[in-house]
Amino acid sequence: MAEISNPESFYQHRIENLSETLKSLNKRKNWLGWLRLCIVLTGVVVLYIIWPLTLWASLVIIFITVVLFLFVLNKDLSNRDSISHHERLIEFNKQEVLHLQHQFSHQPDGHEYFSEEDTYAGDLDIFGRSSLYQYINRTCSQQGNKLLANWLMNAGKEAEILSRQKAVQELSRQTEWRQELQAHSSTSVISFAGQEAIQSWLKEMNSFGRSTYWQIIRYLVPALAISVLMSYLFDLINTPQFLILLLVFSIIASYISRKVNPFYRKLSKITAETNTLFNIITCIEKSSFQDPLLSALKQQFQTETKKASKQVKELNGILNRFDYRLNPIVFIPLNIFLLWDLQQILQLEKWKQQNNQDVSHWFDAMANFEVLSSMGTLAFNHPDWCFPILNTTQPEFTATHLRHPLIKPSISVANDFSTKGSGKINIITGSNMAGKSTFLRSVGVNMILATMGAPVCAKEMKVSPLKVMTSMRIKDNLEESTSTFYAELKKLKTIIDAVNSNQPVFILLDEILRGTNSLDRHTGSKALIRQLLNHNATGIVATHDLELAGMSQEFPEGIHNYYFDAALDGEELYFDYRLKPGVCQNLNASILMKKIGIEL
Repeated sequence: MAEISNPESFYQHRIENLSETLKSLNKRKNWLGWLRLCIVLTGVVVLYIIWPLTLWASLVIIFITVVLFLFVLNKDLSNRDSISHHERLIEFNKQEVLHLQHQFSHQPDGHEYFSEEDTYAGDLDIFGRSSLYQYINRTCSQQGNKLLANWLMNAGKEAEILSRQKAVQELSRQTEWRQELQAHSSTSVISFAGQEAIQSWLKEMNSFGRSTYWQIIRYLVPALAISVLMSYLFDLINTPQFLILLLVFSIIASYISRKVNPFYRKLSKITAETNTLFNIITCIEKSSFQDPLLSALKQQFQTETKKASKQVKELNGILNRFDYRLNPIVFIPLNIFLLWDLQQILQLEKWKQQNNQDVSHWFDAMANFEVLSSMGTLAFNHPDWCFPILNTTQPEFTATHLRHPLIKPSISVANDFSTKGSGKINIITGSNMAGKSTFLRSVGVNMILATMGAPVCAKEMKVSPLKVMTSMRIKDNLEESTSTFYAELKKLKTIIDAVNSNQPVFILLDEILRGTNSLDRHTGSKALIRQLLNHNATGIVATHDLELAGMSQEFPEGIHNYYFDAALDGEELYFDYRLKPGVCQNLNASILMKKIGIEL
């Protein structure tokens, strides 16, 4: 990974620079406001002086005033967009500083993607408050949100992981571009509803464009309407005749508008989203990538003859012109004399015919860019993390200075750990609160990061792209009348089925069969570990049952023992959270029970 001396300093410096630019933009906004006022006042004064002299000069003054006013107004609107854009960039940099301080629990937590049926989401804090999803996510669209959740819950194959790693490494060096993409994406959330509205419309048969009848009406009626208007202005027809003909054209326009209304209602609500899509695509098209995956994704927005940004801009233009119907003063004469609704629907159907094969690719590529950019930010924020090496020849998890990414570096403790080969079960014994469960989660979360193509919280790591399966946090279900013990049995059955069918999995078990008596628990735990070994499973088991560690005599090549312990100083316990080879001898439950007042 590229060396970054201090990400927090980078963000603070960027906040300062963006704030200075924002001040300039705000000054320009005030200046443009005064300029608009001056143009109007000057135009009124000059018109007041010129009006009595000549009508044509007055019309010229009005024209010049309007043109100048609209020109400055356009500059002002563009400047306001820049102000909003810089405000979003400043906020994103402030949020990154908070992320570096591990203050991120206020961000969207992805709870909608959590399912009790997931094999590890609840045990490893993938979704929810203070979750891995919250920590990684910088996506704004619903498509990006869902794709990130999908990558977190489904291990990639070797080729996918390697290609994502390279893409993330390149994006980690393009922080300003990543923030530009995020700022554009956050303008208006691109939703599945918006995508579905476009795609369902694309699948519909054209109602107007395929008929020669409507093509003739498109040109004939406006030509007749304008001819009637000109005839009236030049006194070729009288007022009653003009009004009757105007009524006829109004009825025709109204009839067409009623037929167009369903299409307008379907598409009018997505204008803000298509504007955002245009800005996102433009941001991507202007970028330059060396990485093959990023280049391939960028290519999704361009064919041999057209760019997606140009096509989306054209769509936005049509939808914006469609919205003239919201202003009756403008829309009524346009619709009567030009059949405005018919012109726009025919343009839309022409656009549909040209782009109906490409739109779905745009949304997919956008989501991929958002997720890869999110992981690029993760890599940039943690220059001390590494991209793991993949071992596809045999199951392996080897890490040095392994830590849990969701625990502040100032209080987390790094450990080295290695397990290699099939049929390897690592049993970890230890005191209460000594760190067994946290270590299991550290292994699991980093495996999830590794198999999605992200950097991992370790100095070095070599890992196999295995599916993680866990049984750690067990909850009963009153609605389904499921006890804690039965809930655990259901999770264990899922794991056993995967092992029996020789699926490539990595198992993390914490306190097996805790919901039954000690004898059944011990017997069942031994039987389960023996079954896992017989099926060449690989994983880690944390337990208080020291006798399970004795199974290493039965399986000297298959079972390896580790432990966490606590040091006792009088009546006080001290934990170093260091993983050590061997079996724990110091248990602390009696000391902790005494501390809460149980008389032993």
